[in-house]
Amino acid sequence: MLELMKQNIHMNRWKNQVNTQITLDDDFIVPDTMSDIAQVILDAGEIQLEPVKIQSEKVQVHGKLDFHVLYRKEEGGLQTLGGLIPFEETINVPGLQEKDYVSVSWKLEDLDAGMINSRKLSIKAIVTLEVKVETLFDTEAAVSLGEIREEGNPRIEQRREKLDVAAIALRRKDTYRLKEEVTLSGSKPAIDRVLWTEMRLGGTTTRPLDGKIHLEGTLMVFVIYEGEGESGPVQWLEESIPFSGEIEMQGAVEEMIPAIEVRLIHRGIEEKPDYDGEMRELDIDAVMELDVRLYEEQELEVLTDLYSTNRELTLETGEVCFDQILARNIGRCKIAEKTELGSGQRVLQICHSSGMVKLDEVEARDNNLAIDGVLEVKLLYLTDNDDRPVQSATELFPFHYEAEVPGINSESIWYLDSSVEQLTAVMVGGDMVEVKAVVALDMLVFQPICQQVILRADTAPLDTAKLQQIPGIVGYLIQEGDTLWDIAKRFHTTVDNIMTTNGLVSETMHPGNCLILVKEIAEE
Repeated sequence: MLELMKQNIHMNRWKNQVNTQITLDDDFIVPDTMSDIAQVILDAGEIQLEPVKIQSEKVQVHGKLDFHVLYRKEEGGLQTLGGLIPFEETINVPGLQEKDYVSVSWKLEDLDAGMINSRKLSIKAIVTLEVKVETLFDTEAAVSLGEIREEGNPRIEQRREKLDVAAIALRRKDTYRLKEEVTLSGSKPAIDRVLWTEMRLGGTTTRPLDGKIHLEGTLMVFVIYEGEGESGPVQWLEESIPFSGEIEMQGAVEEMIPAIEVRLIHRGIEEKPDYDGEMRELDIDAVMELDVRLYEEQELEVLTDLYSTNRELTLETGEVCFDQILARNIGRCKIAEKTELGSGQRVLQICHSSGMVKLDEVEARDNNLAIDGVLEVKLLYLTDNDDRPVQSATELFPFHYEAEVPGINSESIWYLDSSVEQLTAVMVGGDMVEVKAVVALDMLVFQPICQQVILRADTAPLDTAKLQQIPGIVGYLIQEGDTLWDIAKRFHTTVDNIMTTNGLVSETMHPGNCLILVKEIAEE
C-alpha cells in the first residue's frame, strides 16, 4: 500500500434554507386611560425572537410582534398606543441535525393598523421567517505521496489539481453598544411628552482587523414630541449620528473575507433635563448584534489520480466538496422617482421619510445575479388642514439590479444583505414629492465544487498479459475532451514521453490532431 499524505480542511457549508410566512391578526382595545382614536397616522413594528429549539428536522420558533401606533385623538393632538402579539411556529427543515448551526432571521413584510371603531384597533401583519442551516465539518484530501518503501523502483505518475477553497475561519455573534446625547436646538421648545420614536441603521460597513472587527455607520434617529407651552405644539427632531468602533474578536485576521450581518436589537430613547432643568436632551442607547462569519481563501493542491508504468495500482477514490468564493462586493442601486401624495390637501412640508428594502426575487443568470425588489418609503408630512395637520403616506418604488458574477449558476449559493444607504424626499410643487435613494446590496457568492480524491492506493506486480494488448507504438487522433494525462494512462506511457516524442511545448491540444504514442515500461 502506498502512503498518502493528507491535509485537513475545516469547512463551513450552507446545508439548507427554508422560508415560511406567518400571518398575525389581533384586535386591541384602547385602554380607558387613553383618548378615542380619530385617525391612525403611523404604525411600526419589530419582531422579537426567543432562542430557537431544534427537534428532529424541525425548528421551533417563538416570538412576538412589538407594535406601536401613532394616532390623532378625537379632541385633537396625537397619542401613541403599543402592544404585543405572541406567536409560535414549527418549521420543517429536511436534513437538519442537532450539531448544525441554525440562524433565524425575520422580515416584516406588511403591517396594517386599522380602526374598527374609536376604541378598537385591528392589527394585521405578515412576517417572513428565514431559517438558514450551516454545517461545520472537517474534510481530508490527499495532497501527495509519502515515502515509497517498496523494493525495486516503482515509477508512479501523479496528477494534482490546484483548487481555491473558502474555509470558515471564525463563526461568532457579538454586540456593539452605542450611547449618545442629543440636545434640542434653541429654536425648538422643550419636551413635554415624547409621542413617537424611530431608530434605524444607515450605511453600515464592517471589516476584520487583527483580533478585532471594525464597525462604522450612521444611526438615524427620529422623534415626535409635544412641546411645552399652552398650545403644546407638535415638534419633531431628526438626527444622523455617525459612529465608529471596534469589537474584540479573537482569531480575526485583517486578510479574512467577511460576511457580517448587523441588526439593531435594542432601541432606547429617553428624555432628560439639561443643566437648567428643562427637558431638552435625549439619551440615545442602541445595541447592535453582529452575526460574524469570516472566511479564509486557501490554495489547495490535491492528488486526483495515480498510475504506474511498472506496477499495477488499485485506487480507492472518494469525493470531497468545497466552497469557492465567486464574488465579494457591494452593489448600489440608485432610485429617483416622483410621486403624488394625493392627500387632497396642500402639503406644507415633509417632516420625515424612512425606507425599507423588500426583495422579491433573486436569480442566478448568465454570469449575473439578478435582483428584483421594492423600496417601501413612509412619508410623514404637514398639511394646511388645521384639524388634520399631520398626515402620512406609504409609497412603493420597484427596482432591478444585476451584479456581475462570472461563473454563477443554479448551484451557486449567495449571502445577500440589503439596506437603505441614502434617502431624501422633497416637495417639488403641489403635493408632488421627489424621492431619491440608494439601496446597498452586500453580497458574497459561493460556488460548491466537488473533486475526486484518492483515499487508498495498493500496488501489485505488473500484469504482463494486459500490457501485451497495448500496442508498442500507435498513431492517435485527439478526440473532444481528451487530456494528455488520460491518453498517457490509457496507452501505458507518460505525459513527458508524449510531449518529447511529438515535440510539444504545452499540453494544449485540438481535436483531430495526431499524436505518436510509444508504450513505456519503466525498469525496476
